[in-house]
Amino acid sequence: MDTTTKKKTPRDHLHVSKQDSERVSNLSVPPPQAAEALHSFYEDFTLRGIRVDRFQPGGSISCSFTVPPRLTDRNGNLAVGAIANLVDEIGATMVYEKDVPMNVSVDMSISYLSTANLNDELEISAKLLGGKGAVKGTLVVLKNKLTGEVIAEGRHSLFSITRSKI
Repeated sequence: MDTTTKKKTPRDHLHVSKQDSERVSNLSVPPPQAAEALHSFYEDFTLRGIRVDRFQPGGSISCSFTVPPRLTDRNGNLAVGAIANLVDEIGATMVYEKDVPMNVSVDMSISYLSTANLNDELEISAKLLGGKGAVKGTLVVLKNKLTGEVIAEGRHSLFSITRSKI
């Protein structure tokens, strides 16, 4: 056994590289547009740059999205956390109703089938699968627009607080 090889400690694995630190330091965070704005930094960070290509109320939505550097992991791929957030946000648009309390995510199941690289053009499509009572389900699929390869497929269940009839 080679005694010169040092075993990595947990602290070594948690070390932030200078490159990663600079990536975070260079982020531009715009101030909220208005006090009543309903979006957060988190939503703006993930969804900035998404383009809606087709929308059918209560049915389906299709969007285009180019993978930006801010959503990539150390390998230059679209981060799995960013994919989960896209499934959450795009899935939630399928059940959104104006002037109705916000829906709450109850369950998400995501199959990660491939990777998307920096600057890949994605097609993100979602559809409402249906609902029963206050629970509705959506399906969100992320595909590479050039190759047609499915990157991820997510099923998203949401609960809506119904209005009081009083």
